[in-house]
Amino acid sequence: MFEPCSFDASTKDYLTRFYEILDRMIQGMESACLTDSISQNFIVQMIPHHRAAIRMCENVLKYTTCVPLRNIASHIITEQTKSINDMLNALPCCQLQTNSCQDLQLYRRRFQNIVHTMFQDMDTARATNNISDTFMREMIPHHKGAIRMSENALRYCICQELVPILNAIITSQQRGIEEMEQLLKCE
Repeated sequence: MFEPCSFDASTKDYLTRFYEILDRMIQGMESACLTDSISQNFIVQMIPHHRAAIRMCENVLKYTTCVPLRNIASHIITEQTKSINDMLNALPCCQLQTNSCQDLQLYRRRFQNIVHTMFQDMDTARATNNISDTFMREMIPHHKGAIRMSENALRYCICQELVPILNAIITSQQRGIEEMEQLLKCE
């Protein structure tokens, strides 16, 4: 017979904070002020996404003793902080790059599908009293979302200052997924 999981106090505290961060990320991404620039729209929606990853990593670092995961979380904090700064520096130039109504519509439609899937997969990730595993099952869809959002933006005419930032997101997030999937296999 299936026994329901009973979360211990640490897991409850971890999950409570995780869902607060997730809700804040969703609100930040959905309420971003969008314009006729895919480049600008990507930046103002990716910054809350990155900030959430930083907060989620800070949250897991309070609970995990798993050294490889601590290294992964610390690396995410460093990389996403740099990415936010790079995007903020590129924003004034990127705001000038505008797109056609058709391209904006196609970009937004695909973007909405990507984030809907990401939000759902993060919200429904299997949680257990193993906080390290729970975090990785939550962060993998977060990273997959960043990759898909970046690939989506690269399909359109975007600010050239943004291109290396998107490529860095894709590379770092793919590496992070591979590291977390490997760590999950070892658990």
